[in-house]
Amino acid sequence: MSSKTYTDQTGYTITLTEMPKRIVSLVPSQTELLFDLGLEENIVGITKFCVHPYHLKSTKKIIGGTKKVHYEKIKLLQPDIIIANKEENTEEIVEQLREIAPVWTSDIITIQHSIDMITELGKIFSVRTKAQQWIDKINYGLNDFRNFMKGREQLKAAYFIWKNPYMAAGGDTFINEMLKLNNFTNIYEARGRYPEIIIQKIRIEGDPDVVFLSSEPYPFKEEDAFEIGRFTHHAKTVFVDGEMFSWYGSRMVRAFAYFKQLQQRLD
Repeated sequence: MSSKTYTDQTGYTITLTEMPKRIVSLVPSQTELLFDLGLEENIVGITKFCVHPYHLKSTKKIIGGTKKVHYEKIKLLQPDIIIANKEENTEEIVEQLREIAPVWTSDIITIQHSIDMITELGKIFSVRTKAQQWIDKINYGLNDFRNFMKGREQLKAAYFIWKNPYMAAGGDTFINEMLKLNNFTNIYEARGRYPEIIIQKIRIEGDPDVVFLSSEPYPFKEEDAFEIGRFTHHAKTVFVDGEMFSWYGSRMVRAFAYFKQLQQRLD
């Protein structure tokens, strides 16, 4: 088989002499996608945060986290390809891993970026038909949800991802795209990607109608909801499933159904 080149979403080009059979995945949502593309047998290494499907944690080698990987463990797995993400994995990690195997890195802010990623992985792993099936499901769910949202009012929202210091999702993030899809105006959209927030200033910085507390990466508790809520006018504080807002890939099919339930909770 002659070699093929693929350019990833950061503009980096990899060359493969044959279809990669041994995959190390450094991104939880992309691990789930690879599984859903029928590539379970090919996945040899995953991170400790790759929790879907659950059984992979006991059948695949854990190679560390997304920000700290064990290079030796990865080397011993002899991967043909490593799948990374610009936001989840640092440039330094990606560069070091290139010495072990070709690294294909996604960079996802919009739903279209996610669809493009699924298309590319379909080509790389020769699972084009399966990839197209997932893209069709996503597009169907997306159109259905957009119809569902027609005529619903626009609400101001803040989406918190961390405490000590408090941090929220800003603009240029996939979370922000999901908020917009749900007719939420992100009060921190202009503040960079993940701004630190002084919650005492939440009213003067946008006074949201809704405050979302994500289930990941920080496990918010009731007292956090109370603490943030005190500094808003009358905001409704809602605990949400962070995977539905931040996992790009096959998870989006479930996210649209979840968003419908969320909208009904807010009615």
